[in-house]
Amino acid sequence: MVSINEWRTGGEPAFAEHARSHVATLDKSGRVWLTYGMPVLVVGSIALDHIKTPVAEHRHLLGGSASYAAVAASFFGPVQLVGVVGHDFPKAHTALFESRSIDLEGLEVADGETFAWTGEYELNMNNRRTLSVALNVFEHFAPKLPEAYRDTPYVLLGNIAPSLQKSVRAQVRNPKFVVADTMDLWIGMARADLVELIKEIDMLILNDSEARQFTEEDNLIRAGRKIATMGPRYVAVKKGEHGCLLFGKEGEFFSTGAFPLDEIKDPTGAGDCFAGGVIGHLAQTGDISFPNLKEAIIQGTLVASFCVEEFSLRRLEKLSDGEIAARRKAFGSYIA
Repeated sequence: MVSINEWRTGGEPAFAEHARSHVATLDKSGRVWLTYGMPVLVVGSIALDHIKTPVAEHRHLLGGSASYAAVAASFFGPVQLVGVVGHDFPKAHTALFESRSIDLEGLEVADGETFAWTGEYELNMNNRRTLSVALNVFEHFAPKLPEAYRDTPYVLLGNIAPSLQKSVRAQVRNPKFVVADTMDLWIGMARADLVELIKEIDMLILNDSEARQFTEEDNLIRAGRKIATMGPRYVAVKKGEHGCLLFGKEGEFFSTGAFPLDEIKDPTGAGDCFAGGVIGHLAQTGDISFPNLKEAIIQGTLVASFCVEEFSLRRLEKLSDGEIAARRKAFGSYIA
């Protein structure tokens, strides 16, 4: 197994297009980061997706929780990516990460084929069927952080097994804020690990049906508040096209709608983009107060709204900071 930096060939990353004003910041270990925000560590799956909708079908798309989250977070600051791919992983997908200035020291290339997922969406774009899953090299994924990543202050534990999320959390030294995403599979198969994990994180992200499943509460308000008593300081409950609820351990509460869209082409990865936008905003601002967490929820919602406008990460690939700012202004007028 080798790192992606040893495996890839070609020119330097395309940094210039995404250059921003930089500031010098000092982390807890005394290192200086010359950046436009503190770095974010993203750990999760990297996949090749085959997706079919009622109007189109695409194969060999870049997918996986870490891919979506890392690209989303990169709009707010530097990102360190940890994951595993096979030798069949397209160079074009690596180039996308590089174009977003994502640090790939933690991306490993293993012998075998990349994790592959095939899914089909129904006409309403809410109901999805998994047609096939091939874990391939991801089956034996055991995240090991490069030493340079272990002091990263903002951490996103993408949607992978809670045992793997716990192992990553144990490798990070004194993080400022840790977010974990989860899903119904882990609630059903690894509930005990998940219960232990959320005692060690700052925010848990899950959707409305998963919150009900986890707490056995039909009422989302009761479900969110119950999870907040189980360990995490905050709980974000996603409601798809109906927005998000944010709960705090001290009784804090926030609710926001989703950005209205006329058309959704591919909802895959929207939740991961939401998580990436949330942690990215927190790292960019260095502010984990509840008022800023509310803004982070909005920023995550907006990045996710761009994601669903095209298949895979194609919309984010051409997204600009100006478009995000314009959508934030429009969204503000809708919720004022």
